[in-house]
Amino acid sequence: MVSKRLVRPQAPGGSVQGLAGKVALVTGASRGIGLGIAQRLVDEGAKVCLTARKPEALEEAVATLGGPDHAIAVAGKADDPEHRTDAVRRTIDAFGSLDLLVNNAGINPVLSMLVDIDLGAARKIVEVNALGALAWVQEAHRAWMGEHGGAVVNISSVSGVKPAPGIAMYGASKAMLISLTESLAVELGPTVRVNAVAPAIVKTQFAGPLFEGREQEVADSYPLKRLGVVEDVAGAVAYLLSDDASWVTGQTITLDGGVTLAGGH
Repeated sequence: MVSKRLVRPQAPGGSVQGLAGKVALVTGASRGIGLGIAQRLVDEGAKVCLTARKPEALEEAVATLGGPDHAIAVAGKADDPEHRTDAVRRTIDAFGSLDLLVNNAGINPVLSMLVDIDLGAARKIVEVNALGALAWVQEAHRAWMGEHGGAVVNISSVSGVKPAPGIAMYGASKAMLISLTESLAVELGPTVRVNAVAPAIVKTQFAGPLFEGREQEVADSYPLKRLGVVEDVAGAVAYLLSDDASWVTGQTITLDGGVTLAGGH
């Protein structure tokens, strides 16, 4: 069954500039933040390739976005080299370019203090969340952006900006992603811009364990008195990918409703 199309609030000032006709690849895009970003990019006139692990969920996501005239899907694991190569090739074959990359795929398979965490799980977190994102940039750069330019946004986390007990390994991987963002921005300029966003708790299935059953209690620790929604992240990502941000690179925008200023997590 096809889900209802995502509806985003109209931002003051209208659309961002320069996304119409562009081609984007968004990882981890079958639901949640990734799908919200893909929806915003399609709304702005871009074509999008979605990647994620589950083919059925991707098919539903493509239908939500308006079908193959607007989006295609390539199923696979974000840390699989063959999947990355295939997804990038199929994006270029379908739409003629690869102008934009959003590294949204991420995992957090354990809730654990660092002193107790299984090191195998820790390696997997870093492999997917940081090294996987780097590998996607390498693939996109080799196939298209190195010659034609482009823009990249990495989805980090507020846990990469300040300590987050219980998800500290996830936070460490996201801090590494911020560092990679800064170094890639220096290395790939002037033709490729690389930025990041660092959301606090956004109301998605992925973040559910952090707020379910106590949403109002958690929200009350935020100066804006609410948790994030996917549209909050999608709007920031669309800006960073757009021509409106043509003089912005190597930056991480913290999207947190003010919670880090207030001393929360």
